[in-house]
Formats: sequence, C-alpha cells, structure tokens
Amino acid sequence: MNFEFKYIVESIPALLAGAKLTLYITISGILGGLILGTVAGIFRLAETDAIGGRCYGGTRFMNLIARKLAVLYIELIRGTPIIVQAMFIYFALPMLIEVTTGIRGIRFNALTAAIITIILNAGAYMAEIVRGAVESVDRGLIEAGLAMGISRFQLIKNIIGPIAFKRAIPPLGNQFIISMKDTSLFIVIGVGELTRQGQEIMASNFRALEIWSAVAICYLIMTTALALSLKAIEKRMVI
Repeated sequence: MNFEFKYIVESIPALLAGAKLTLYITISGILGGLILGTVAGIFRLAETDAIGGRCYGGTRFMNLIARKLAVLYIELIRGTPIIVQAMFIYFALPMLIEVTTGIRGIRFNALTAAIITIILNAGAYMAEIVRGAVESVDRGLIEAGLAMGISRFQLIKNIIGPIAFKRAIPPLGNQFIISMKDTSLFIVIGVGELTRQGQEIMASNFRALEIWSAVAICYLIMTTALALSLKAIEKRMVI
C-alpha cells in the first residue's frame, strides 16, 4: 500500500475541527488549572517561611486547614491516571452527587467533563511547580520585605510572585504541552477532539498511515507553537 497524500487533503476539514476542539479544551483547562494550581500551591506553603512564616490565632488554624486540603487534592490527583479521572467525572460523579445529596438528573456532557478533568489534573501538577518556584526565591528578599512592614499579600504580589513566575515558566510550559497531549485520552468519553476525528476518518477509509501521520503533524504544530509562545514570554520577563 502506497502513501497517498490525497487522503490527508480530504481529511483536513475534519482534522481542523478536531484540532479546534483540542485547543479549546487545552486553553480552558490550562487557564483554569493555572488559577487552581496557583491557589493550591500557595495553600501548600501556608505557615512556612517561603511566604512569610507563621500566623497566629484563627488565621493560623485556617491556613493549616487550607494546607491539608491542598496536600490532599494534589496527592489524590497525582496518584490517579487522568483517564480514570475523566471517566469518574463523566460516569461516576453524577451518581456520587445523587447518593450524597439526593439530587437527581445532574449529568456532565463529554466536553464539560473533559475541561473539568484537565483543570483538576493540570492544577495539581502546577501547584507543585508553583510551590517549587516560590521556595526558590531568596529568603533574604522575603526577610527584607517583612522588615519593611509590608503585608503578607503585598509580599506575595510584589516580591515573591514576579520572581517565582519567571522561574516557573519552563516547567509550566512542559505541563501545558502535556495537558494538550492528554486531551487525546478523552476519546474514551466520546469527545470529538483531534484523535477522535482521526479515528473516525481512519475507520471510514482504512488509511491508517496517512491519517495518523496527519494527526501526529497537527499535534506537533500545536505543541511547537505553544512552546515558542512560552519561550517568547520568558524572554520578555525581566526580573
């Protein structure tokens, strides 16, 4: 069987539709995961010297609770495969809600389940990236900020945050690319992303070589564009 380029040309519209959905899931998941991961990463460091040391009274109690919840979330997500997380959210979570609350009829469509999964999964790994970046900030800068009498929020916003963000860009970029490729696993819950489109096209014309080559090239183009964009952002950051 010879490689025939015409089959790739014929599949372009369907593959572009799948790539568009892949990008939508990836961008939505990355943005949500970045917010969740940043919050979880900061909570993970509550009551540590990395963000200004211990608090007292009720604030300390709340910080300890937040830290425990962040650790539980991170370990739970990192300890389970993303495909299991997607299937749990799509199939099992509505049942769990019904059993625990008595509310019936709640159901996530495949696209919503996919986005929630990427947010939760990427957020857990980003939380550890944030934690590592924050802990890498020179302790002297933190002590100097505290000595000047600035608040903990200002310390994180104006001193720790900008430095940690630049240092976190390379590992965050790797996680963004991993999350994009992880969208291919949502084929198991019927999301019509790029891999699903490739499978359906191949099932209709049986041209596996041409179709999967085209799918691979599409992923390569998207991941390369993302990597170059992140590299440009890193170069513009001046700390």
